[in-house]
Amino acid sequence: MMNSSVTEFILLGLTQDPGKQKAVFGVFLILYLATLLGNFLIVVTIKTSRTLGTPMYFFLFYLSFADTCFSTTTAPRLIVDALAQKKTISYNECMIQVFTFHFFGCMEILVLILMAFDRYVAICKPLRYTTIMSRHVCSVLVILAWVGSCIHSSAQIFLALRLPFCGPNVIDHYFCDLQPLLKLACMDTYVTNLLLVSNSGTICTVSFIILLTSYVVILYSLRNHSAEGRRKALSTCTSHFIVVVLFFGPCIFIYTRPPATFPIDKMVAVFYTIGTPLLNPLMYTLRNMEVKKAMKKLWCSKV
Repeated sequence: MMNSSVTEFILLGLTQDPGKQKAVFGVFLILYLATLLGNFLIVVTIKTSRTLGTPMYFFLFYLSFADTCFSTTTAPRLIVDALAQKKTISYNECMIQVFTFHFFGCMEILVLILMAFDRYVAICKPLRYTTIMSRHVCSVLVILAWVGSCIHSSAQIFLALRLPFCGPNVIDHYFCDLQPLLKLACMDTYVTNLLLVSNSGTICTVSFIILLTSYVVILYSLRNHSAEGRRKALSTCTSHFIVVVLFFGPCIFIYTRPPATFPIDKMVAVFYTIGTPLLNPLMYTLRNMEVKKAMKKLWCSKV
């Protein structure tokens, strides 16, 4: 650790206007609670339902888990800081936030890829689906996603721990991330930024291209299906596609550019740190009859 004199950072949050801060507190508290409730409902429904035993729901379970954790790395501090007089975060807490943010963010990306792969096999290789996507294979794929996320976040924290901070400690953001930290480091950060872009930027861009390609292949193969089959597959793929664009668009904007931070960055970050974890449960339940039926059944049995 090269940190020399800075032991804590001050997070400026989304706004410094006292009136707007109250609005930020109210709005984001509601959004965060809705995210927790939505994802918790999906996790419980999939775990308790006998009808949702297919690989798609196996991956959806992990997506909801990753969403909950990903949102929890940033939202609670944003909500608390909106009303706090002293918006400080210790150096160690900041480093933990960098690690967990990238760990669960990467986990979400990899699970989205696994879900797209599952849809590809289901639509393009229906006869071999059960052999290709066996429970053992799905478990191995999820373990690989955990390992991949750990490698990615370890690389990020390694870059963050090498940064020396000896001057200003004000972060113009609502959570700790490498871009705003690079701005405060008292060293030349050009190489570090290149490594950041080649790590996070590449993961975001390559994953986005893989997902888009998989959807193009799926849509192309749908021409041989019945009208009902096409409608069902298009419904599933459309919800996946909307989530993917909303998550990856802002990510690519943030992580694939030269060393510069813009005031709009923190507003863009809201889309993938708060927006996507909230939208995922809505997209995957409101557009899915099986999940809705399973939730109704669970609700009726509890009542």
